[in-house]
Amino acid sequence: MPCTVAVVGATGLVGRAMLSILEERNFPAERVLALASRRSVGRSLPFRGGELEVQEACDANFAGVDIALFSAGASPSRELAPMAVARGAVVIDNSSAWRMDPEVPLVVPEVNPEAAFVRPKGIIANPNCSTIQLVVALKPLHDLGRIEHVVVSTYQAASGKGQEAVDDLLAQQRQLAAGQRPVATIFPGPLAGNLLCDWQAGTDDYSEEELKMVNETRKIFGDPRIGVSPTTVRVPVVTGHSESVFVRFARPISALEAKAALRSAPGVSLQEEPYAPGRHPQPIDCCGHDAVFVGRVRDDLAVPGALNLWVVADNLRKGAALNAVQIAELIVARAR
Repeated sequence: MPCTVAVVGATGLVGRAMLSILEERNFPAERVLALASRRSVGRSLPFRGGELEVQEACDANFAGVDIALFSAGASPSRELAPMAVARGAVVIDNSSAWRMDPEVPLVVPEVNPEAAFVRPKGIIANPNCSTIQLVVALKPLHDLGRIEHVVVSTYQAASGKGQEAVDDLLAQQRQLAAGQRPVATIFPGPLAGNLLCDWQAGTDDYSEEELKMVNETRKIFGDPRIGVSPTTVRVPVVTGHSESVFVRFARPISALEAKAALRSAPGVSLQEEPYAPGRHPQPIDCCGHDAVFVGRVRDDLAVPGALNLWVVADNLRKGAALNAVQIAELIVARAR
């Protein structure tokens, strides 16, 4: 079904990745619009061997749009997404604006694709980047024996905070190399040579990012009983989120069982080599790739039947842009 696609927030890191992935995957769009804020109007973005001129993200420019991929932030999404829906578009939103709305499905195509087709508000939410890679890795294990408890510690890259954050990290690294103390302009403290808990406060001494992982994991799996104990940390990596994950199940699961399930799981690339220094999925190797990389799958030494694993993914691709495009592919396939 050829269609018209709008990318809202097209000039940002994720918006540019959306355009690139639409092109790479030969998405069946007769027309693609690059929409952004008024200050970006007139800029040109490369697409399919030519250029797209950026237009303003406003009500009039949603006319004729079939699918609108949003990566413009929560406030613009709350304002503009209903306008796009009223014009007849299906909105796939990458912000936090709609994720926990009970009338908006929260979708990861490898995990709950059917949810994309029940959308009372005409909006589908893309989960948080750290949640997406976690649930892709957990889905085949949840199918083996229902997950009861997940303990996850994240090592999240600077690009998850946008281009200005990447620029801030690179500037800090230059300062550090020159023997200077890094000065932060975007982050709440030095990130070069350092680690940060870099999100707004939530409730009960948890960050908003940590609470997103709890609530989104439960919603995607449709199981409020799953316990999620998160700690989220920003690390001096440009792109590629990593996660250390402990999982306990309703029935004992062995590492051998888990590897067999992960080996054939959609969206997963399993690294099975025995432990050795440097033999594990690494963010520097995952950049530009679509898969969620899983390694170091091993039986827990203290809790029989529980597992530990290491999960890495490109947060701009599977953690954001690719997941949104995959949802759009589901919509187009159903319409054929």
